[in-house]
Amino acid sequence: MSIEDKIALVTGASRGIGKATAIYLADLGANVAINYSSDEQGAMSVVEEIRKHGRKSKAFKANVSCMEDVQAMMDEIRQEFGGLDILVNNAGITKDALLVRMKPEDWEKVIDVNLNGVFNCTKSAARIMMRQRRGNIINISSVIGLTGNAGQANYAAAKAGIIGFSKSIAKELASRGIRVNVVAPGFIQTDMTGMLPQNIKEELLSKIPLGRYGDPMDIAHLVGFLASDESSYITGQVINVDGGILI
Repeated sequence: MSIEDKIALVTGASRGIGKATAIYLADLGANVAINYSSDEQGAMSVVEEIRKHGRKSKAFKANVSCMEDVQAMMDEIRQEFGGLDILVNNAGITKDALLVRMKPEDWEKVIDVNLNGVFNCTKSAARIMMRQRRGNIINISSVIGLTGNAGQANYAAAKAGIIGFSKSIAKELASRGIRVNVVAPGFIQTDMTGMLPQNIKEELLSKIPLGRYGDPMDIAHLVGFLASDESSYITGQVINVDGGILI
């Protein structure tokens, strides 16, 4: 499996799933643009790791919820790398609260980053890919977007929105040689999930048939496959990586 000399952009790539995915895409032969919003040090460490693997990489600071930021980033990537073949929309945040306690600004912020950010990056990247008549867009959703979760109405709404959005644009862009797929992680061990109370973690673990939490590389491996020509007849799909929790 190879994506030799392809140009990839991974959003929210300074840590967790984004970091693992960016490094794995480089292992498969891609040159990788690293997007981050605030963690410059983390982003630069990913860039350095990718360069050690002999691939080209550069970090780009941009708030994905701001179209002006995104467009400027895409213009820089096109100038620096010469195009864009793979977009991984991974950037996301949580601001959990029960509905009656959820602040309107916390609802809006999660929707802005997790859903509007996917729209902004996809629309901007699609302009490049349509001219090339090739491209691959992989959106990171969540099993929460399929099941919902108490205290995460904003997060669930955004992640469910990604699924409907992805299926729609998969139909729109297929004739231009662009594939669009969704990866829906379950409970993956990252900084974000690490903040959960221990009793919640234990309860979640008891519901996972495979009996373990996921690792960021479990997601990266699937993204690498979807980004490669080995998956050339797959588009518009939602693939769960959840240890069987939705069986």
